[in-house]
Amino acid sequence: MDSAEGAYRILGYSDGEIRINDARYSASLLVSPDILVTEWGPTSLEALTSDHLQTVSELAPEVLLLGTGAQQSFPGRELMLSLMRGGIGLEVMDTASACRTYNVLMSEGRRVVAALILDGGELTGTQGR
Repeated sequence: MDSAEGAYRILGYSDGEIRINDARYSASLLVSPDILVTEWGPTSLEALTSDHLQTVSELAPEVLLLGTGAQQSFPGRELMLSLMRGGIGLEVMDTASACRTYNVLMSEGRRVVAALILDGGELTGTQGR
């Protein structure tokens, strides 16, 4: 049953690809219920910069889900602190988990943004919810 209010829903994911609504994406992106940023930038967690996080901050999320690729990895301390100073909650997880969690939070009406890094590695699932 598809009851989420938002326009952008993650409908599936597989190795290096995310399906949002009827489109497939193979590059890192930002998704919120009402905004999709497909040219976000970082190709890996190591490439994530404060400029990338500034783009996230401009979307004014309550919580940011950072999907770090095939495995959960944490960004540098300063990057995490910059989000906390801005009043943005941060949850770090592998990209597959971030996709699932995004859909749950979106369906609850939360101001959520998923920053999904697609590193070309194998994601731990084949179907979103």
